[in-house]
Amino acid sequence: MSTTRSNVIFVGPRHPRMTLLAQLVAGTLLAPLAALAQQAPAPAGQPVPVESTVTVTATKATNRIDRQSYDVKADPATSNDTVADTLNKVPSVAVDGEGNVTLRGRGNVQILVDGKPSAMMQGENRAAAISALPAGDLESVEVINNPGAQFGNEGGGGPIINLVMRRERSPGGFGVVNANLGPSGRYNASSFGSYNAGRMSVQGGVFRRHDGRDASGETRRERIDPLTGAIAPSTQFSNGANTVDAAGFHGGMTYNLGDKDVVGVTLGYSQNDNHAGSTEAYRSLNSAGVVDSDYLRSSQRDSENRNFSLGTRLEHKGDRPGEVFKLDLRLSGTDADSEARYASAYTVRPINASADNSRQDARNDTRLADFTGDYELPGKHGVAKVGYKLARSRNVFDNAYFDIDPASQAERVNGARTNRFELTDTTLALYGSYQWRIDSKWGVLGGLRAEYADLDLNQVTTGERATNHYFDAIPSAFVTYGLSDDTTLRLSYAHRIRRPGASELNPFVIYRDELNVSSGNPNLKPTDSDSLELGIETKLGKVDTNVRLYARRDSELISERRLLLANDVLLTTRENAGSSRSGGLEFNFSGRATPKLMVNVNGNIGYSEQTVLGSARDDMRSATTVSGRARLSYQMDAANSFQLMLNAQGKTLFGEGYREPVRTADVNYRRALSPALSLVVNINDLFDSQKMETITETDRLREYSIRRTGGRMAYVGLSYRFGSFGSAGGQRRPMMFGGPGGHGGGPGG
Repeated sequence: MSTTRSNVIFVGPRHPRMTLLAQLVAGTLLAPLAALAQQAPAPAGQPVPVESTVTVTATKATNRIDRQSYDVKADPATSNDTVADTLNKVPSVAVDGEGNVTLRGRGNVQILVDGKPSAMMQGENRAAAISALPAGDLESVEVINNPGAQFGNEGGGGPIINLVMRRERSPGGFGVVNANLGPSGRYNASSFGSYNAGRMSVQGGVFRRHDGRDASGETRRERIDPLTGAIAPSTQFSNGANTVDAAGFHGGMTYNLGDKDVVGVTLGYSQNDNHAGSTEAYRSLNSAGVVDSDYLRSSQRDSENRNFSLGTRLEHKGDRPGEVFKLDLRLSGTDADSEARYASAYTVRPINASADNSRQDARNDTRLADFTGDYELPGKHGVAKVGYKLARSRNVFDNAYFDIDPASQAERVNGARTNRFELTDTTLALYGSYQWRIDSKWGVLGGLRAEYADLDLNQVTTGERATNHYFDAIPSAFVTYGLSDDTTLRLSYAHRIRRPGASELNPFVIYRDELNVSSGNPNLKPTDSDSLELGIETKLGKVDTNVRLYARRDSELISERRLLLANDVLLTTRENAGSSRSGGLEFNFSGRATPKLMVNVNGNIGYSEQTVLGSARDDMRSATTVSGRARLSYQMDAANSFQLMLNAQGKTLFGEGYREPVRTADVNYRRALSPALSLVVNINDLFDSQKMETITETDRLREYSIRRTGGRMAYVGLSYRFGSFGSAGGQRRPMMFGGPGGHGGGPGG
């Protein structure tokens, strides 16, 4: 799959009627926005590469044949934002208050780092990682809705978000330091530096963040007797606060051994410490209206999450022009430990209530080794690529629960809530692709991936063991057509496999709180997904316009299933249930309304339907979702700039219900105090509107739940740059490892 520096260029005349047709199609959809741009049309007759550009912030980003790339480092808010904040500004990507990532309203999103999987971006580790890592470490974010043959299926198997880490390629030294302060003792600081001279290049960064968030929640539940229809209601109210301390570093070095060989090494470490306290009030009634449970529980939780990574890379140039062979070995791991203490005060003690005082220890360790090789050979008409991948990951979940004697404070193991689960996943994959330049207008990229996976499950506590094997042939195809000098049509198709993760396979029941437990299902089968996309990229005047129609079908869908147990306890599990279909129109419009005002508007109008779990009638639930973002960037004068970001996420479906829409707003102000020093003010969630509102509707359960986290946050900070940032004319010297676009241009996982 062609994702490296060897890009096919299409040049040649374009038909003027085709140009008019393309503008009419895009103009029909975006005419109200296009009217803002009062600039002359772009000059005609210029050669246009396949990778046309889309303006996202103040700079342009590159669209490759198989992905959209967004230059995020130009956003002035990155001096304060986390990776989660930045992802919330990328078209069709959304991150909620608990760190869950969706793309076009769908979950199951893989997140890669420089095109490779990382332990900290998998499973329950990911939310803490993206909420702590500084956005200033990012060069760009690549969105790959239809991944090609070089991308594996571990860690998700759905669409991919690739985080391309920052690379400064200018000769000499460069550095940037950011520091920000907020109310209630919040602060964050980060720095990035690089040095390029001769054969060697060294880059790296460090960060520190101290943050605190309040949280509140409300759940109203109705249990329905399937025979009589009688209803038993219950409520749960919670309030809490947590404090997060995060710190870390990353670094990398590349060295040119000669004219043909480059070696590189990268390393990184980060740690997140979380201290949380909360109170929960529970009350339930039976179907006769008699209170059968009423109590207050307080909780104290301390957790520590440590992430590390080490990577080595070799790149060898062959004797033929453009011939390249790459070897890449990456090791990463996460150690997540937590301790929680619970104390309950009962007014009406429910049947089978837990001890008044208890303690829970939880440990989740992940180790990932990823070894890939890729060979690329350009020919007369195109580029051929082949490669392999050998990966092994190991996950360990170790949960211990203790009841505490109120008199002696002695601890006794609660066997019903204590378990250890281990999962080892070994993957071997081979892929091949060919990017063919048919003529000056047409380009084709086709690929096939053969992937074998072996899963070894060991539920240590119960002595259950199981082994699953999967073999899949995964095709993908991309077609581009140069409709005019500034217009490109793109058609893509991809088949993907979504294998269940470690927590989804563990059959043991895990305690969450007094009314909520969860368990996995070792009998889960992979979900098969087929996605198709047709896009047009063009210009209306100098306004960059990108419109995409897409459709997706999932079978053997891995869905969330919730079952009511005794004593109003809700069990959340997973099962293969039914199918889902979705489709829609995604658009991105960017241009200048005036010389001082840049406007970027993007959105998604989508339709989805999914099998309703918990329904005896095997119904399908559907939803039409409208989501959008608007970014207004105003340059008041040479020293002052202002940015307003409006975000609206539409209704989204899950197996037994749906989530309500969410709307937020962010503000950024930047003042240049000198050519090197800037004052930055950030206000996130300006109207304090961030929330997660969920509706569940089944034959036996109706539930309304709302949770608020974080809220409005304001920071004031300074950003200082020093050294030789950029060379004359704003050009940057490309390095062998990645060229323009960094490692994101390399092969995937």
